[in-house]
Amino acid sequence: MIRTFRSLGIYNFRLFVIGAFVSNVGTWMQRTAQDWLVLTKLTHEDAAAVGITLAFQFGPVLLMMPIAGLIADRVNRRRMLFITQLSMGILGLGLGLIVVTNVATLYEVYGFAFALGVVSAIDMPVRQTFVSEIVDEKQIPNAVALNSAAFNSARLIGPGIAGLLIAAIGSGWVFLINAASFAATLLALALMHVGELRASSRPPRAPGQIREGWRYVASRPDIVIVLVMMSLVGTFGVNFPIFTSTMALSFHQGANGYGLLSSVMAIGSVLGSLMAARREKPRIVVIGLASLGFGLSMLASAIMPTYWSFAAVLIVVGLSALTMMTSANAYVQTTTTPSMRGRVMALYMAIFAGTTPLGAPLVGWIANVAGPRWAIAVGAASGLAAAAVALGWMIVTNRLRLRRDTTARFGLAFSYNHNTRIRSRRRNAEDLSTTEIAIQRG
Repeated sequence: MIRTFRSLGIYNFRLFVIGAFVSNVGTWMQRTAQDWLVLTKLTHEDAAAVGITLAFQFGPVLLMMPIAGLIADRVNRRRMLFITQLSMGILGLGLGLIVVTNVATLYEVYGFAFALGVVSAIDMPVRQTFVSEIVDEKQIPNAVALNSAAFNSARLIGPGIAGLLIAAIGSGWVFLINAASFAATLLALALMHVGELRASSRPPRAPGQIREGWRYVASRPDIVIVLVMMSLVGTFGVNFPIFTSTMALSFHQGANGYGLLSSVMAIGSVLGSLMAARREKPRIVVIGLASLGFGLSMLASAIMPTYWSFAAVLIVVGLSALTMMTSANAYVQTTTTPSMRGRVMALYMAIFAGTTPLGAPLVGWIANVAGPRWAIAVGAASGLAAAAVALGWMIVTNRLRLRRDTTARFGLAFSYNHNTRIRSRRRNAEDLSTTEIAIQRG
């Protein structure tokens, strides 16, 4: 247990997590209220409109990725977080005011979603890489997992509170509460011991630095494989607002029922994050297995006959999804050269979060035409496809081999070996730790 929470012994990280937790409760409240506002107030239960809102909110992450990554590598990350977090608070305030005064239209919500997406595009790589300035290199996987656990603990609380508040006082006040919640992050950043931060080396100004980040990733096939897997799941699999809101309506539930589904999924997400915090090193085989679990659990959720059985399976969906996301995030961060980390993480976030705008309208359209269960099935297929990509890569690179085993019931077993040297033109070969597992049929 102590090993799981070891990064919280660092004062600055403890402050960062507490501030982020309070702010994220507000963020999840706003996301729930925004999706419900679009689905039930500004349209007549149009899931495609929810998908378009997600596209506006996450599209800038994809479009601004190159410049956002370079910003994260060059700027003082703590100061930049002051700017981005304050900007998000102001946007939440503006959205809340137009909704409370009953002047909000669907297109204005689209506009606020796009503006929030622009700020988030800069905030994401800065916030992700700022963790590496708070803790040392060995603590990064644990810190990333605990930061994810805090995020999803907020997800456990936020949607449920939002559902109650939407029913009691309306969506507009939820947006205003979210705006106030950013004060916690700003206070945490202000109270940090700046002298204890580990400022990473920043590249000097020179032409071609964005292309240099692309070339670095291209020289790392292991990272490319992770990005391919995350693009599949990001495009079709993590459109949870569409899945849960449309399924809530199919079960004749209101805002409270929708908020509860998001909170139930967060139970599994928190468990997945805490399990990831115990791992010393993230590995691609874990990402692949989690992708398989995500695909299978999504398939199971699509055929659940009742609201409560659907909610129960969402716990497994949340656990597998967060195991996959957290492991992928930590793997990319810990195996990337520090001077490249901002650009690489920007590419990671662009491919994972930025591909959602490409799939969300399509998934929403499928939910409209064929029903939400078929939309969930598309998400399940993305998890299974990601697992197949990981399996194929491990076989091609001899990390996974089929061998004869007379002790196995069918005489066959698989062995996985991750004693692999990953070569890069910009760094020495990295020797990953070695283990071998045998999976016997029967």
